[in-house]
Amino acid sequence: MTNPSFISRMAELILKFTKPKYMDSQEAVSEFLDKKSKEPTKEVKSIFKSREINGMQVFTYGNEEKSKNIILYLHGGAYVNEINYQHHLYCLKLSRKLNAFVLSPVYGLAPLHKWHETFEGVTQLYLDLLQTNKNITLMGDSAGGGFVLSFAQYLKTIDLPQPKHIIAFSPWVDISMSNTPYDSENDPILGEVGLRQIGKFWAGDLDTKDYRVSPTYGDNAGLSKTLIFAGTNEIFYKDIVEYCDKLKKSNVNVRLISGGGQFHIYPLFPIPEAKEAFKEIKKEIIE
Repeated sequence: MTNPSFISRMAELILKFTKPKYMDSQEAVSEFLDKKSKEPTKEVKSIFKSREINGMQVFTYGNEEKSKNIILYLHGGAYVNEINYQHHLYCLKLSRKLNAFVLSPVYGLAPLHKWHETFEGVTQLYLDLLQTNKNITLMGDSAGGGFVLSFAQYLKTIDLPQPKHIIAFSPWVDISMSNTPYDSENDPILGEVGLRQIGKFWAGDLDTKDYRVSPTYGDNAGLSKTLIFAGTNEIFYKDIVEYCDKLKKSNVNVRLISGGGQFHIYPLFPIPEAKEAFKEIKKEIIE
């Protein structure tokens, strides 16, 4: 196993000091979700461009007309946090380095919003993108990564074509958090207690083991070529490994890149390991 770089270790140390309390405390996550339930939904402000598409605010990056590829990017944040500057910068990088037009929708967050609202909005957006006749990549990180994998399965049920590629960073593939035990103490970003509670709110009346919120329980047959990144030190790692095994058994062309000693969504951080990850993404999309 490759040892993490010095910069990676420093990034992980900083993350440990900024880890949200609601990830490891039942009382804190209850207070957090109660506060979130009282916050009105409003437009997300940013220096980056956004437009309204089918009633959904969507951030866009790159040249829509000249780009050869389209990337539909679903941001992470455990379904409770908005798109952040880190996501914006990464989407901008994707657009510039891959000659791609990147779209990242602002979807409704738990506890005020549930999974089905995002499915409806993203389905309409996907239908629009199909009309461009360009190669479409579904991409996402963490919760967003889990979403795109569920969404790809859902596309089969409504007779829509699969994207050209699926790429996910540390996808949350099982919001039921059933594959215990999870090592929350050593994960600098996530915690089982908070995730388990948040997952229930996102699922709403749906079983947390339904494929539409937990893709590990779905039918993977016929999914497109898939590239998944995961850090060996994150609490999702074993769930992701098991999910990739299921993809292989369904004859999906899947490649799992395990970041030795890396943390959750490590490819999004300014570390040497992320540069190597981006080379693999470029290789995947620009064939």
